Amino acid sequence: MSIPGPLDTLTSGLVSIVRLTQGVTVTQTDPIQRSIKYLYDIENDRDCRQVRERLTELDLCVTTVLPAAPNSKIWSTQKYPPPPSSTLPHMVLANGESLSGAAEILDYLDMKYSSSRATDTTDQTLAATAKLILLDVGNYLAVLLRYGRGRQVIAAARPDYAEQPLLLYSYEGNQFCRLVREVLCELDIPYELRNAGKQSPRRAELAKRGSTLCPFLVDPNTGTSMPESKEIVAYLYQTYARWTPPNELLQWASDVVLPTVRPLLALVAPWQAGSRGADPEQYAQSIQQAISQIDAMTALHPVVVYTYDLSPFCTETKALLGRLKLEYKEISLGLEWIPGLLKEPVLRAALLEKTGQSSLPHIFIGGESIGGLFSGTPGLVPLLEQDQLGSKVTAAQAKTKLFEKKL
Repeated sequence: MSIPGPLDTLTSGLVSIVRLTQGVTVTQTDPIQRSIKYLYDIENDRDCRQVRERLTELDLCVTTVLPAAPNSKIWSTQKYPPPPSSTLPHMVLANGESLSGAAEILDYLDMKYSSSRATDTTDQTLAATAKLILLDVGNYLAVLLRYGRGRQVIAAARPDYAEQPLLLYSYEGNQFCRLVREVLCELDIPYELRNAGKQSPRRAELAKRGSTLCPFLVDPNTGTSMPESKEIVAYLYQTYARWTPPNELLQWASDVVLPTVRPLLALVAPWQAGSRGADPEQYAQSIQQAISQIDAMTALHPVVVYTYDLSPFCTETKALLGRLKLEYKEISLGLEWIPGLLKEPVLRAALLEKTGQSSLPHIFIGGESIGGLFSGTPGLVPLLEQDQLGSKVTAAQAKTKLFEKKL
């Protein structure tokens, strides 16, 4: 997940809508302010969501929420115990008692903390039945609306873990809190959950920290505290991730849309470079000259990026390289590949001739093409995920220095 954008806020808000008013307002406060010891949890899981909603409504805290995505490696540190059961959610109480699955946990919470739910008989009215159906359907819709978010540990997650769990003031029904919890799950970060739903007395505790709104993050490892989901997510990536992932919509477009467009781009590239009606020998000569220009440029600079000024893929590539603090030489071929906006058609055709790829961005490291942002040989993001970018850039820098000495 990248830094949350308008679409993330919209879909997260829709999750809150389809869940009606669940997990928003405190219905009963525990005067002793007891806390759950461990909650093994996956953010975008419908059973886990129901438990977190009830915790908000009962104003209960969790000493440590342990993200339990299938590819979580947090147990390898031996700092936290692995879940006693494969059934999630799984709750460990302060006395060591364990509860597995939403049904068992919800029954326990209702009997232990909710006098109204514990004494109510089953409501069989038409309105109550309709609400249950809507909530059940809404729970499935909630998973779909945030599909792919908060279910897996992402490749950008660091293999080392924070010394102390982070502290998050949150409540389940808030769309901005959800964005933060998704990233905590995806980065495999344990955290203390202090629910502060509407009408929670914990809002006064939050006000002492300088905010009355959720989410609010406190990191005891760095002494940092902050409100606002966008700033919190940016901080989490900066502090606990190896890099900030690119925009997921671009990833989707690269996987789904671009494969159908690339053949067209490859078809029109020679035509835009003047192959139609031109003397074949002259055209071939112009392409070879452009290839020589590419070879010279990629030999002089460790990292070279050929771009369009208006391409969102190129913009995201440059932003990612900037976040990685990698210096690069940018060569713009114009605004876009569309006729009238393309300034260097021969150079683009030469890239196709040399590498088989005409789409941009086109990245070279150490004189070798790695392709574009998400795909190629193998692409910038795949290199990051394989943890090979750093060594490749280091080798390219050494190669460039050797080339400069020969000049």
